[in-house]
Amino acid sequence: MMKRRQCSKSEPGSSTIDDALDAMGAEDLRELIRWVLSWLDDNMMHARLTGELISRAARGEKGWTPSGPDDAAVAKILDFAEAAQRVGYADPSEVDDYLHEGMNAFLSRDYRAASRIFQTLLIPISKGEIDLGQHEMIDEVLGVDVADCAAQNVVSIYMTTASAERARAVMAAIDDMSYVGHFWHPLRELERVAVEPLPDFDDFLQAWRALVQDAATVEQSNGWDTDKDRWLREVVERLEGVNGLAAIARSTRRSEDLRAWCQALVDAGDWKTALAAYEEAAEIVTDKTYPKGSFLDGAALAAQELGRKDLPQRLERAWRMDPSLLRLRRWLGSSSNKAVLKKRSRTALEACPEKAHCQRALLHMLLGDSADAARLLAAAPGLGWSDREHPGHLLFQLFCRQLAGDNRGIVLDAWPLDDRCMELEELKLLTLDPDEPRLPNPTEEEIVTLAGIDKVDGKKERAALLRSMRTAAEKRLAGVTKNKRRRYYDHAAFLAAAYVTVDGSKTSKEWLAAIRDRYRRFPALKR
Repeated sequence: MMKRRQCSKSEPGSSTIDDALDAMGAEDLRELIRWVLSWLDDNMMHARLTGELISRAARGEKGWTPSGPDDAAVAKILDFAEAAQRVGYADPSEVDDYLHEGMNAFLSRDYRAASRIFQTLLIPISKGEIDLGQHEMIDEVLGVDVADCAAQNVVSIYMTTASAERARAVMAAIDDMSYVGHFWHPLRELERVAVEPLPDFDDFLQAWRALVQDAATVEQSNGWDTDKDRWLREVVERLEGVNGLAAIARSTRRSEDLRAWCQALVDAGDWKTALAAYEEAAEIVTDKTYPKGSFLDGAALAAQELGRKDLPQRLERAWRMDPSLLRLRRWLGSSSNKAVLKKRSRTALEACPEKAHCQRALLHMLLGDSADAARLLAAAPGLGWSDREHPGHLLFQLFCRQLAGDNRGIVLDAWPLDDRCMELEELKLLTLDPDEPRLPNPTEEEIVTLAGIDKVDGKKERAALLRSMRTAAEKRLAGVTKNKRRRYYDHAAFLAAAYVTVDGSKTSKEWLAAIRDRYRRFPALKR
């Protein structure tokens, strides 16, 4: 069914809309919904809205339930599914109607009818035995939310199976629905769609744990985190809390188990225990799915939330364990003192891996060794700018800031999207709830500004930086054209134009004219 759209507080008019809805009476709201339904030409949106409306009403306080299909209607649906399998196709609008009948049966507590309808339709559809005309996903052509239908089917199996066999029946039902449902946390999913309390749920949890634990033991041979591993953590947390997750993590030493234990402590706001857990995880983890440095990041976050004074040392330790530009920025930027920044930069350069070109480039800039940074830029390949350790994006922008003068704004405002490979931690920073605690993420520009490196004074140094920019632009142009990387033509052209804008000399303009002539057979690049 349609997921409720959350109205952002920053969305224009959202508070007015909320106030208007609060002011409307029940009859006014009913009339509004009828009016909206009459204007919905999109069959899919109409189906999802009506499905959500019926579902909410059935779960309301008044005890209303929709009329479910009778035996004749169920038989008709089963005949339809059998015929569709024979021909290998079904009209999605008819499937929508019949799945709605299954949902009505579920909401009216006729679980046997619901499971018969859902299984008869969804299993052959998920296996490709019935084609609905979709390009890829069946959500493209169906108005009902098939994931909700899948979850309702599993609950229906639960409700119609004897207690002793319930756990195995539920696991088999989830397996049948795995291609159309979302069962990352099956217990949570069952409770989400259930319209009444699940009977004997405590007994089910015990049986479910034993069954899932056996399955997880069998599937752990390859070392990957499986569905059964996630299901085991979910049920153990239900039964034993965080202590149960800790026991699993310490016994397996697998990164996903350790991560789940630490995250549960964070979710509970127990930062003191979380600090110890993250430190222990960094010591005992045996695989590289979630690196040691990430656990040390967690320990640093806990130290920050506890107000500990050793946060910089913890940030340094995380960087030394797993050097990355993000961790380097965190450590360097954890002080607003210019002298401390310089000292840390010298220490970091001595320990920085030789192949960490982007990190070394930043450190050279902070230490005033722009000539060494220029050599890194000139030596970098024309392709591979999306690699996280390619120094191109970082140095080209920093050089523009130092050399462009009055043209700085013109150049930097036109900078194409930085497609440098983002690390997992950086992606988490973008998706994390802004109200949740997180480590600081100072930018390269902020750290360079703190170091007081805003311009280049010497002519020799300026010439070295400009030469490296021109070389980088030439390599980029050669790389993208030779390998027909058309989506990066605009980036390569920008580098050339930026260099000429920054340099401003007659020689650079002549160079650009020669470049245009050299690549005259590449009209997309010329544009």
